[in-house]
Amino acid sequence: MSNPNPPTASRHRRQLLQAGAAGLAVLAAPAIVRAQGTPRLRIGFWPVAAGLPFFAAVDKGYFKEAGLDVEPLKFAGAQQVMEGMLAGRCDGSANGTGSANLAIGEIAQPGLFKIFCTNPSNAKYVLDEFIVAKDSPLKTMADLAGKKVASGPGIQNVTLCKTMLERAGAKGATVSELPIGQHVAALVAGQVDACYTLEPTGTVGRMNGTTRVIEAGVVARYILGDPMAPWHGGAASLTSEFIKKNPEVATKYIAAYARGVALVRNQPDEARQFMKGYTAIEGKLTAEVPLASYMLYNEFKPSDVAYFQKFYDLFTEKGIFEKKVPVDGLLYKA
Repeated sequence: MSNPNPPTASRHRRQLLQAGAAGLAVLAAPAIVRAQGTPRLRIGFWPVAAGLPFFAAVDKGYFKEAGLDVEPLKFAGAQQVMEGMLAGRCDGSANGTGSANLAIGEIAQPGLFKIFCTNPSNAKYVLDEFIVAKDSPLKTMADLAGKKVASGPGIQNVTLCKTMLERAGAKGATVSELPIGQHVAALVAGQVDACYTLEPTGTVGRMNGTTRVIEAGVVARYILGDPMAPWHGGAASLTSEFIKKNPEVATKYIAAYARGVALVRNQPDEARQFMKGYTAIEGKLTAEVPLASYMLYNEFKPSDVAYFQKFYDLFTEKGIFEKKVPVDGLLYKA
């Protein structure tokens, strides 16, 4: 008659296998919990130098050190970043995303986002400029009267370009949209007489000997009325929905992003290398392109809010915004 109980050795092996499986399940559980508890942050950016704090925070591992899963999403322009946020395809924007483009998203969907960092520029921290071909006879903004001028794409760039030409006395200038990466080539080919562009375009043209800047920091001068005023033309943000659903993750993300800002401020030479791969900036250009300034939400003074509001009010006056957009209500509050 056979023994109904398996041999002792066989029972022992089975117990070991069961214990091992249980142990693996216990070890795997925290990873599963972490994956479920830490949502991916999809951050839209477009390839301009102003996004440097975000690029640095990704490549330096600041987000990973904070236990965050951040996915950079490259877009062709600031308008596309905003549309991605409206559609729920991304959870925020990196610096360099046009602030006016974001405001249009706010009008379309009130309460869409909160700004936690801007990249103000002016005559010292250069981002915006008008450029012409190196041998062009044009010397000043007023000389652009009646000329063909290309502007970066999007409602923010075009509105600013037209307004600045008007205020500089360049009557009769015609403005057309053109991707920023094509500005230097268009000037060299004689397709346009001048371009309203953003860095690093001016630096690229200067270094290859094809273009020159006729005036930089133009928005601060012609829109804000002071060449040294902070033009908050670009901003890093998170959607209000993401902040509401994941407040702790949002706090950690902003803190890690602030580390990227600190690196740019305190170690700019080290930070510059992180433009490679995210923008067309590399090689010698990395050391030459001017860097924007940065302002975190807790660094805003009343004067900063006032200048930011003055910038937004231009778009209301021009009928681009269907209503006034109060800046203070868009700033992140910890």
